[in-house]
Amino acid sequence: MRRSRAILAAVLIAAACPAGAAPQRVVSMNLCSDQLAMMLAAPGQLLSVSTLAQDPRLSPMADQAAGYAPNSGRAEEIYLMRPDLVIAGTYTPPATVEMLRRLGVRVEVLPPAETFDAIRAEIARMGELLDRPAEARDLLARFDADLDAVRRPAGQGRAALYYANGFTSGRDTLAGSILEAAGYANIAADHGITATTALPMELLVMAQPDRLITGAKWPGQSRGEAILDHPALAAVQAEPQVTGRDWICGTPFVTRAIRSLE
Repeated sequence: MRRSRAILAAVLIAAACPAGAAPQRVVSMNLCSDQLAMMLAAPGQLLSVSTLAQDPRLSPMADQAAGYAPNSGRAEEIYLMRPDLVIAGTYTPPATVEMLRRLGVRVEVLPPAETFDAIRAEIARMGELLDRPAEARDLLARFDADLDAVRRPAGQGRAALYYANGFTSGRDTLAGSILEAAGYANIAADHGITATTALPMELLVMAQPDRLITGAKWPGQSRGEAILDHPALAAVQAEPQVTGRDWICGTPFVTRAIRSLE
């Protein structure tokens, strides 16, 4: 009986959104897709965003997100919302995506955007998914204009990114793209680092960067974050800049992160 009801519900969902029609009941379950969906969705088109989107420590659109039903990314709760489109991320549990698809729900998975070209592609893709191409073009134009306004020429100095557990990020990451746009040379390149990986503190200190940008520390105790309190980092820069919510996702908000490095 339960299986018959599930099949019937899936059929009704499919019938409610004919091929080629704009989705009317959209659920986003990823912090980064949450933001793009909120920027582009028509009134009433987006039903739910992830709970992370309502956390002001993580989301630059926390106030807007408060106007949507939150979801914690569980297939059961999302299915009961009767969505005709679910937008997930690369790191969404595959079992959740598969369960929703088996129930007849359309699920689109968007990868993280680590470059400005990837951000442009994500905006265009979201506009396509929501059937909002004109709005996507407008957002792209604003993003490019803002990016042109905040870009700085190379030669601003050498910078280091340093996070919990001694990790750093190279040029092929979102943080690396932000540093480059702000005109800084990334010391990760000195050691052949292009992605996000560990960098011994000794190498960081010997690099003598002009600017140090560290990850944010969260309430509570974390052994991984303890390295950010090491006195050697204070010797590099007394008050390191801390990355914030504008650095987390590949969205137009990265222009604010670039501006913060002026």
